[in-house]
Amino acid sequence: MTKPNPVLALWLATFALIVMAAMSASIHEVAKVAPVGQLVFWRSAVALVPIVLYMAVRRQLGPSLRTRYPHKHLVRGLLGCAVMFFSFISLAYLSVGVATALSYLTPIFSIVAAMVFLRERPRNVIFLGVVLGFGGILLMLYPSLVGAEMREGALIGVGAGIAMAATNALSRVQVKDLTRTDPPSSIALSFAAICSVVGLATVYLGWAELDGFAFALLVGAGLLGGVGHILMMEAVARAPVSLLAAYEYSGILWAFMFDVALLGVVLNGWAVTGALVVVGAAALVAYGQGKLPIKPEATASA
Repeated sequence: MTKPNPVLALWLATFALIVMAAMSASIHEVAKVAPVGQLVFWRSAVALVPIVLYMAVRRQLGPSLRTRYPHKHLVRGLLGCAVMFFSFISLAYLSVGVATALSYLTPIFSIVAAMVFLRERPRNVIFLGVVLGFGGILLMLYPSLVGAEMREGALIGVGAGIAMAATNALSRVQVKDLTRTDPPSSIALSFAAICSVVGLATVYLGWAELDGFAFALLVGAGLLGGVGHILMMEAVARAPVSLLAAYEYSGILWAFMFDVALLGVVLNGWAVTGALVVVGAAALVAYGQGKLPIKPEATASA
């Protein structure tokens, strides 16, 4: 079982958010020419490379192939696969920033799920961070969903984003449960393997012929996804679901940076204001989290 370390968990989560934003930007581009099933297969199959290398370096390859709870891995893998399908559909119809913003509805569902299934009792500061972060997300979404930027297919993207957030909350709870008995690398391996099989099954629905650039983006997305998944699994193994759920709001900043770099999107006042609120929420969570290691030490000394 991995020892709790909230501070390290936040650092791991930060790097994971940057890597996953880069992956989303790659998927956003390839989704213009390839169906979702094809994206899921290559994203998952290529991700197996960094995951297996990571396990080999950590000497976890053998233990990761053995588990007493294969049914839990199957449920987590299928949930994660559903999350990926919904996420890629959302990226196909929305910009990286807006699609990522919708994904941050997950903390709302995660807090509830963690309280119900894991009996976690997050601090009041965590709840405040969630509320502030959610408010920032709404500010950024407003011009894209009700303003002049609304375009055909956006509602499909929004619906997929909401479905992804709800499914992701359940997936996070399942991951937290699995980290109590299995190493994070084992969870990442089973997830990538299951999604690869599901994605490959869609070949009968028709795949697109990709040029060299599109294929390179797919491979890059897979490598980035594998690394990001490992980082996030390591983070989840070291901190409560409710803590990371609120802090992950900061990932929207990286998503908008990729939007600006790849698509030339000009951030408006709504987006900038919302981003500042999100940063404040993440900082609040980090501040509250910084106090957590003190309590166990004080209790032990008493």
